[in-house]
Amino acid sequence: MVVIKQGAEAKLTLGEFGGKQCLIKERFVKHYRHPDLDAHLTKERMRAESKTSARCQAAGVNAPQILHMDLNERKIYMEYFEKSITAKDYINNVLPKVSDSAEREQRINKLTGEIGTCIGKMHTNNLIHGDLTTSNILLDPLETDDSSFRDYKLIMIDFGLSSWSQSSEVKGVDLYVLERSLLSTHSGIPNLFNSILDAYKAANTGNLTEIIAKFEEVRARGRKRTMVG
Repeated sequence: MVVIKQGAEAKLTLGEFGGKQCLIKERFVKHYRHPDLDAHLTKERMRAESKTSARCQAAGVNAPQILHMDLNERKIYMEYFEKSITAKDYINNVLPKVSDSAEREQRINKLTGEIGTCIGKMHTNNLIHGDLTTSNILLDPLETDDSSFRDYKLIMIDFGLSSWSQSSEVKGVDLYVLERSLLSTHSGIPNLFNSILDAYKAANTGNLTEIIAKFEEVRARGRKRTMVG
């Protein structure tokens, strides 16, 4: 099997299930934990990932289809998007090559609009991602695209820290995690988060006022911790 990516929590490899190429996510054993606790936490996160992926699809948010899950082997077999790139790679490597500034701005607005809409739909359905970063968003080019990624399908991925919650504060934390990630990873485009937030507000039909208020509270606490150290 070909290793696509390896991190601290899991590795991704190319494999096959039911005669079809797929992505296999295998979670590592954490030897610093008690074996029973490690097995329990791993199974819970795998179940959460599978449930959230299915719930996203039901809510109109693109997510990988889970083909099979082997809890004992710590493996999830999921849909593989061969030509996709992460939103992080798109922002850092594709957009800088767009010479026309108006087109580049248009592309940024399209991307932030789609990201905000997806998160808004998730939160409306009480789906919490838990690790919102541009590395956990895929852009899968449409068949009509000429490899320039003008036309693509946006896909949310990596639901290992996801949960179901009606809490406005938990949703506010989800937004705060995204904001901090964007400031760290894409500091050269300072308005990314605000554009995403505008689209989020338009798509979220839940208790939006309370969510934004909680987000502001979480942001204020984060700034205080940063100042105090």
